[in-house]
Amino acid sequence: MKRKIAAIFAADIAGYSRLVAEDEEETLRRLASYRLVVDDFIAKAGGRIFNTAGDAVLAEFPSAVEAVRCAIDIQESLRTRNMAYPASRQMTFRIGITIGDVVERDGDLLGDGVNIAARLEGLADVGGICISRAVYEQVANKLSVQFADIGAQEVKNIPTPVHAYMVAMRREDGTFATPQLKKVAKPGQRPNWMWPLVVGVVSVVAIAVGGLLYFTKLETGKTPDLAASATPAPLPSATAAATPSPTPTMAAKAPMPSPTPTSTPTQMAAATPMPTPMPTPAAAPNGKLPVDAVPFVSERVRSYFGNDYSAAGDYKAFALNITGFTGASVNQPNEEAARAAALDQCQKRADAAQSPRRCELYAVGNKVVYSHGNPPMPPPPWVRHDSMTERPLVPKDFPLLRDQARTRIENVYTPAAKSRAVALGPGGQYFMTLGATSVDEAARRSLESCGAFAGSACMIVALDDVYVVPIPTLLRANGFFHAASNPSIVADARPDVVRKLGDGMGWNAVAVGTAGRPGLGLKAADEQTAVDGAMADCGKHDSDCHVIAIGPFTVGPIN
Repeated sequence: MKRKIAAIFAADIAGYSRLVAEDEEETLRRLASYRLVVDDFIAKAGGRIFNTAGDAVLAEFPSAVEAVRCAIDIQESLRTRNMAYPASRQMTFRIGITIGDVVERDGDLLGDGVNIAARLEGLADVGGICISRAVYEQVANKLSVQFADIGAQEVKNIPTPVHAYMVAMRREDGTFATPQLKKVAKPGQRPNWMWPLVVGVVSVVAIAVGGLLYFTKLETGKTPDLAASATPAPLPSATAAATPSPTPTMAAKAPMPSPTPTSTPTQMAAATPMPTPMPTPAAAPNGKLPVDAVPFVSERVRSYFGNDYSAAGDYKAFALNITGFTGASVNQPNEEAARAAALDQCQKRADAAQSPRRCELYAVGNKVVYSHGNPPMPPPPWVRHDSMTERPLVPKDFPLLRDQARTRIENVYTPAAKSRAVALGPGGQYFMTLGATSVDEAARRSLESCGAFAGSACMIVALDDVYVVPIPTLLRANGFFHAASNPSIVADARPDVVRKLGDGMGWNAVAVGTAGRPGLGLKAADEQTAVDGAMADCGKHDSDCHVIAIGPFTVGPIN
């Protein structure tokens, strides 16, 4: 045996026994899938798993920073995967981390460090991370995350309180959730003089109850549990790290499918106004609701809306928000109850996923009442594949985004299930859809939600693992390029630039000089050739030329 100092990581699944009891085979399959994710992140961070038992994982790391970074990556990755399941079937980990002196024996680690990590895991929120003060002191100034001090915690089988901190997990809008403070109280010892009193009271009560039963011949048969019929059922949800929420008592007979693809809004979305209202069809002449007009949602939810919901009798309502969460309520006693139930179901799903957007009614009965209309969309085709410009997605090169958003692309988008897409707005707004049924659905949903955030049409930048538009690397992208209205180009030359850039294939670049006369580098095989061609063409009829656009982006110097 040998002693050493190590960062100890302990994780297990919240509510695992319930999940197994409900569906053992499916739970075990998903556990194996999730463990592959957890094991991979631990290995990449330089950690070593030294013990497992059922759903529990114990690992050691040589660095507290790497242990916490690994835990954050795991929680964000698993949150994405959980969004494909109802809240009642989500498999969510709690994680605890400490630094301690441990004993190594035959590859296993023993000691208070292991025990404290396990107790910290029990203090963590569902989908959260709890760390000891020793870990906090090591990582506080080294990781760009926030912490909440929950003070000294008295935990089972540890003689002295453990000072602990919660890691504030990032919401979808880039802000940080405030961890719920927990205080695990250690039961105090009862005064010795209480025991005789308690025994005496219990004895008197027992005698009294026995006499009552004897003299009244009280029947002990089971009475009907009237409340059982009104017990809320678990609410299907498409969110991660959420406990099941109850549906309204008068729930729909056929539950609406939860929106399985994960949708992630930009950090800037919360401050972006809704776009100008656009016409929304009220209903088709045959009474069928306009399925193809429902924005933000998956094809599966559209199918439910056009079939099960549309065919249901009154009173009913359907709610959604622009990040793709929905709620439906049918067979309600009145219209007001239907409205309230649909909004409540949708908002619980959105809140559980920490969505920054409120739910709104889309339809009441078979009438569309959504006031915002359809979001602005670019003209089709939304994606034009071009072998000359397509290349593997590298998050650090993603245009217009802040570093924080690029990190989300790397940690959330790239490991997620296909089909997936990222839409980008002209002001750096973005929206990613993960795990859709097809790339067409992923592209459509990303464009709709991004357009609603940005208030203008967005563009698909990535599909699955590929950039599908030219991504500038020689100069820095700073916006979308629209030749017809670009002020750097003299007005009488703009129509000709629009025409020549018409098919958009290959690498294209635009340069202008002091007189605003454009030079074009068209259909080049690479970025440098396009830039050189634009500068040479501009130099023929202008001076002091510089490149203003590469592909679909306006560009400027790299800082």
